[in-house]
Amino acid sequence: MKDWIFTLLCAVLGAYFDEEGCDVENWIKFDKNGLKNDLETKLYGQHVAAEVILKTVTGFMENKNPKKPLVLSLHGWTGTGKTFVSQLIAENIYKKKMKSSFVHLFSVTTHFPHKAHIDKYKTQLQEWIRGNVSICPRSMFIFDGMDKMPLELIDSIKPYLDFSDNLDGVSYRQAIFIFLSNAGGKMINDVTMKFWRDGKEREEIQLKDLETVLSQSVFNNEDSGFWHTSLIDRHLVDFFVPFLPLEYKHVIQCGLGEMARQGFTPDNNVVKRMTDDLIFFPEEERVFSLQGCKLIPNKLRFYIP
Repeated sequence: MKDWIFTLLCAVLGAYFDEEGCDVENWIKFDKNGLKNDLETKLYGQHVAAEVILKTVTGFMENKNPKKPLVLSLHGWTGTGKTFVSQLIAENIYKKKMKSSFVHLFSVTTHFPHKAHIDKYKTQLQEWIRGNVSICPRSMFIFDGMDKMPLELIDSIKPYLDFSDNLDGVSYRQAIFIFLSNAGGKMINDVTMKFWRDGKEREEIQLKDLETVLSQSVFNNEDSGFWHTSLIDRHLVDFFVPFLPLEYKHVIQCGLGEMARQGFTPDNNVVKRMTDDLIFFPEEERVFSLQGCKLIPNKLRFYIP
């Protein structure tokens, strides 16, 4: 792993020479309508997540004196939109979007691969968070793969997520922490499946139907990354946001959107041929997609004449 102090210095110098600054007039300006539009037009089949994200991020960004950082934990199977949503949030806060020097994306398996180096990772991670929030209080930290993150490493960042005026002279109240995890995905799928089997509309599913059992599920699951963590005990996660398994129609929407993104004229026949070859469950009814939209960007080209 790179020396994080050196990397931090590079980030500071990069921001200086590229003239990006930590100011709301030019570089950090929350676009509520932009986020609302993106969630409505680009995120498919996630009405629960879209509502929670829009309300919580808007409330937090419009609060000039928040009591604690915003901490969101996004849960669901792969391909349901968790990473995409974290990008949409960044794109509607920072002028340079995900390329902003104030947005920090960690891949747990890439940045913290060896359990034997946990103590080193803890020190580096704490220094990275402290250093970057010192530079810009409106920093965003995204952790992808929380279900693979060692418990000791999660608990090491707990002080930065808590209610406190400052910690060693640094206030973390304006920062945003987003955790992405596959943990709880089976439970979310089971609830969604029950609604479907009971003949209820997908849109009837509400946050209250999932959040409590979701937080309990990941807390009691040894493989969740949140197993018995004080982040849950201390109620430091503001919302556990469920991402529902995508249905056939949502995958079609993803495919049409991806065709347009790649510069092709959206063709329903092309997308339908591709979608018909994907795996759905239950096996006979083929209602929910096993991979969501994850494979579409690479698979699509095969089906375009």
